[in-house]
Amino acid sequence: MALYQFIHLLGVVVWVGGMFFAYVVLRPAAVEILPPPERLRLWNSVFSRFFKWVWLAVFLLLASGFYMVHLFGGSFHAPGYVQLMLALGLVMLGVYLYVYFGQYMPFSRRVAQQDWKMAGEILTTIRKLVALNLTLGLATVAVAVLGRGVLPGA
Repeated sequence: MALYQFIHLLGVVVWVGGMFFAYVVLRPAAVEILPPPERLRLWNSVFSRFFKWVWLAVFLLLASGFYMVHLFGGSFHAPGYVQLMLALGLVMLGVYLYVYFGQYMPFSRRVAQQDWKMAGEILTTIRKLVALNLTLGLATVAVAVLGRGVLPGA
C-alpha cells in the first residue's frame, strides 16, 4: 500500500502544488509586470504545459486511489475519511474537466485569434475555477492528514 500512497501523493503534489504556485505566485507577478496581451499569451503557454502534467496527475490519482479503495473492500467499506477524499477528488476532477474542455480550449483559440477581450473574460472564469479547485484540493489534503482521528467511521 505504501507504493500506491506514494504515487497518490506525487499526483497531489503536481496538481495541487501547481495550482497553488500558479494562483499565489505566478498570477500576481504576471499582473504586476505584463500588459494584458502578453499576460494572456503567458497563461496560454503555462496552461498548455501544466495541463499535460495534470492529466498525468489525474491518471495517477485515479489509478492509485481506486486501487487503495479496492484494498478496503470497495468504497462502501472504506473509512469515512477515504469516502470523503474520494468524493472531493471526483468533484475536483469534474471542475478540471470543465476548466480544460469548457474554458481552456476556447481560451487558447481566442488567444490564437488575438481576441484579447474574450480571452481575458475566459481567463477570469478559469482563475475562479482554479481557486475553487485549489480550495477543494487543500481541503482534501486536510481530510487525508486529519481525517483518521477526526471524522466518524475513520
